[in-house]
Formats: sequence, C-alpha cells, structure tokens
Amino acid sequence: MWKGFIRFNQGVLGMPAHWKVWLMLLMAANAVAPVFFLQHREAQVVLGTFLVSAGLMTALTARSGFTRILGLGHFLWFPLIAFIVRRFEHWPVETPVGLWLRCLVTLNAVSLLIDVTDVVRFVRGDRSETVDLPDGLPTLASLPGENDVTHG
Repeated sequence: MWKGFIRFNQGVLGMPAHWKVWLMLLMAANAVAPVFFLQHREAQVVLGTFLVSAGLMTALTARSGFTRILGLGHFLWFPLIAFIVRRFEHWPVETPVGLWLRCLVTLNAVSLLIDVTDVVRFVRGDRSETVDLPDGLPTLASLPGENDVTHG
C-alpha cells in the first residue's frame, strides 16, 4: 500500500500546473474547509468521504498505477452530492457553510464529469500511466515492497 501512496503522490507531482491548481481547489473544498465547520454534520460527512476516497485512490494506484481508473476513487461523491444538495435548505448561500457547500457541489460535480470520462476511457483500453515521473523520482518498480522493509 505504501507503494501506491508514494506513486499517487509522484503522479500528482508530475501533473501539468493547471491540473495541480484544480487538485488544490478540490483539496481546499473537500479536506481543508470542512475542518472549519466540523461541528456540522455536513462537514463531518465531507471529510469522512474525502478520507475514504483518498484510501481508495491509494489502493487503485497500487494496483493499476497512476491511470484513468483513479476516477473511481471519487464514486462516493455521487451520494455525497445528493446528501449535500438535500441540505441546502438548511444553509442559505449567504452563510459561510451555505457558500462552501455550493462551491463544494459545483467543484465535485465538474470533477465527476472528468472522472466518468476517465473511467470510460480506462474500460475501453486506455490503461497507460497519465503522467511521466518528474526527474529524479524513483519508479514504482524501484521502490521497496511491503515485505522489503527491515526493522532494525
């Protein structure tokens, strides 16, 4: 699993700048903003969904590399969006929570459009790694395996 975590982060480092900005927006909405609203159930659900998705994406990367199948890591956002939209009536857009929830739904919905496209491409045979490793980073094959760790 460590290899998947490391490879996922290597893949993110290898992405073009505009995709890194996009990921930062998604991280801000799904991982950072909820911390400021943790007393609310919506924030707890968003942060929990983010953590489960991060684990799933790590596992997918460990199995298939940094490929288009990573879009499956966001499949929990479909029920998350449905849950949040039903909560809009409790949070007017004029409130900080209401504004955040609407931004979250917008960002996650756009991400899901990208993710569905990527997963369809993967299923149709586009299984290549989507980024090249930045110079100086080890390849996935060169990283020590789970059983290669020494305890000394």
